[in-house]
Amino acid sequence: MAVEFIRYLDKSIKYLHRQGAFLTVKKGDEVNVSTISWGNIGFEWGRPVFTILVRSSRHNHELLQDNDEFTVSIPTTSTMKKALNKVGSLSGRDTNKWEEANLTQYKAKTMDTPVVKEANIFYECKIIYNHKVDPKMLRGDVDVTSYMDGDYHEIFYGEIITSYTKDDL
Repeated sequence: MAVEFIRYLDKSIKYLHRQGAFLTVKKGDEVNVSTISWGNIGFEWGRPVFTILVRSSRHNHELLQDNDEFTVSIPTTSTMKKALNKVGSLSGRDTNKWEEANLTQYKAKTMDTPVVKEANIFYECKIIYNHKVDPKMLRGDVDVTSYMDGDYHEIFYGEIITSYTKDDL
């Protein structure tokens, strides 16, 4: 049973920012998973939205360019920290991160991009807007503290098509 996108909002945001979440993108036969910890869940343009930030140097950024969907799988236990760290430290360009981190792809409910079965909360999202961070528009010390190497994010807004928990799998 799908849950309203705000039902687990507190828990989702807490774990997203404390330990991270799995971002999954599929292009053709390639399915890549990465770790994100910057993002937000809210309501924009009259729809529920999951906003993710992906650096332009990341392989998932390349895959998102020609894609219209992504999934976010949020683990709510500390037992997944090793897998999150492993996935975040490897590149999907030359490594099967699923095998390296002992993760399982699980069929999503509404789209081709799978979720990470070992997580607890899942969001399936259709991309409705994206834009690159413009360094000239950053205020205060954000540029200095977050982009010392000039590797700016692109922000992807995904309409939440459905959200659910592990109990719903």
